[in-house]
Amino acid sequence: MHLPAFYSHAPRVLVRDPLAELLGAADGGLIEYGYADAVRLTGHSCPTVAGAYLMARAGLRALYPDTLPERGGVVVTMGAAEVEGTTGVIAQVFTLVTGAAANNGFHGIGGQHARHNLLRYGGGDRNSIAGFRRADNGDSVHLSLDLSAIPPAPQLRELMVRALAADATGEERAAFGSVWQDRVRRLLLEHADDPNVIRVERR
Repeated sequence: MHLPAFYSHAPRVLVRDPLAELLGAADGGLIEYGYADAVRLTGHSCPTVAGAYLMARAGLRALYPDTLPERGGVVVTMGAAEVEGTTGVIAQVFTLVTGAAANNGFHGIGGQHARHNLLRYGGGDRNSIAGFRRADNGDSVHLSLDLSAIPPAPQLRELMVRALAADATGEERAAFGSVWQDRVRRLLLEHADDPNVIRVERR
């Protein structure tokens, strides 16, 4: 799978997964995620997927300031219903990084390491995209995303119309894809740690 080179320059997320350690899936339970993993999961790259990846990173960093985040140790509560807008897509990326799963998740082994019911929909703060809460100590943060500082290129809509046309050329589709991904690039490389874009609040 050939991916844009800038994906590899995006921030990475290192977590410790006790289940992976127990089952011998990763030495010390250490798993590192990159933006390309989120792209492979969702099958596409857009500001929503990139924003979800960065929000997951920021939320875990806030909850685990002095230690590696524990994958499977966070309860994620989405602010909206699963079928509303981009909620489901964002939740998929959150599951990838945090391990939190809905009712279809892993039910545990020996009464430990359960991942099901750690992801919930529609029960959170409607003013945020999601809340992350540590299962061990109850610390929590609310996450939201403001992309107004990274507007799409002025020609994006026109390029999209042409790219979606039945008679679109390869060059037209490539031009649209290039401009689309440039906004993702700016988000990942220029605003990954921008608190006005990736918003983390304690309430």
